Amino acid sequence: MSTPLTLATSRRPDGASVLTVTGEIDMSNAGTLDAALARSADDGPLIVDLSEVGYLDSAGLTVLFTHAPRIRLVANPVLAPVMIVSGLTAVTAVEGLGPDRDA
Repeated sequence: MSTPLTLATSRRPDGASVLTVTGEIDMSNAGTLDAALARSADDGPLIVDLSEVGYLDSAGLTVLFTHAPRIRLVANPVLAPVMIVSGLTAVTAVEGLGPDRDA
């Protein structure tokens, strides 16, 4: 059974915008993530916290690649293989992938 996608926005004390994503990102909800990222386009750079995401498919990767020039990602070691192999770590900053894997 998949874990529903939830999105929450906040600001860090330094003023940076954060979009916290929880659940699974797949073709059924990638559009929701894309819309949330597009809505926050006027706020400048955005931190996308994926640390509570347990699954990310190609539809979700496509969304992240689309917004890569203006986002920084916080991920988790479970997502490391897909982020590294896809090349996402080469086009945007990613932290939280584990020792010696952060880009």
